[in-house]
Amino acid sequence: MPALLTSRLRLSPLSENDWPCFLALRTNPQVMRFMGVPLSEAELRLKFSSRLSGNVFAIYEREGECVGDIGLQVSTHNALEADIGYALLPQAQGKGYAQEVLTAICEYGFSTLGLQAINAWVLADNAGSMRLLEKLGFLRTQVLEKAFEINGELYDDWVYRLER
Repeated sequence: MPALLTSRLRLSPLSENDWPCFLALRTNPQVMRFMGVPLSEAELRLKFSSRLSGNVFAIYEREGECVGDIGLQVSTHNALEADIGYALLPQAQGKGYAQEVLTAICEYGFSTLGLQAINAWVLADNAGSMRLLEKLGFLRTQVLEKAFEINGELYDDWVYRLER
């Protein structure tokens, strides 16, 4: 799997060296508020290991540190579509990085993996992600009411889709 480059970022296939960044993302309360309950380090290690062989990339500033990750999980039911997921550390948010990496990973999915559709699942409270997805052409296809639980609170989950 090749590295992907944007104007300011480098997306490198996830490797063992990216564990500290993965751990920092998934133990940061600001990042996790829209992703789920924090897991133990052992559970996170298992999740990390499972992503080493997928279409998951660590996001690096061109001349700097890891600031997040992004990946495509190809469907086991339909090899022509995938779910997308991404996370950025708080210091990397608000800089337009998410738009850069989403554009790059969608292009990779369509042109390299041959996908026909990419789905994104977003909590209704995550207005920033919803605006970004809509800006990039994703359409909301479904609202799953009270479908996602974080710390005993139920949230609506919105499903977005981008077709080739």
